[in-house]
Amino acid sequence: METLDCKGLECPLPTVELTKKMKKMKVGEELEMVSGEPHSKLDVPAWCKRTGNQLIDVREEEGNFYFHIRKVR
Repeated sequence: METLDCKGLECPLPTVELTKKMKKMKVGEELEMVSGEPHSKLDVPAWCKRTGNQLIDVREEEGNFYFHIRKVR
């Protein structure tokens, strides 16, 4: 599983970077995205729902959000 480090990026850049990364991935591949942006907690699940990709897990550690996402489309 690859990791996309978006710590230090402000909204909307984490979802912009997520979109670019997911376009390069194959269906079935998984990604862990890390973001310190508080809006990501809402933005990434909404992005997954809108794009049809699967949000497997979300966790928060030391002010960072970790999103485990599987490419479905």
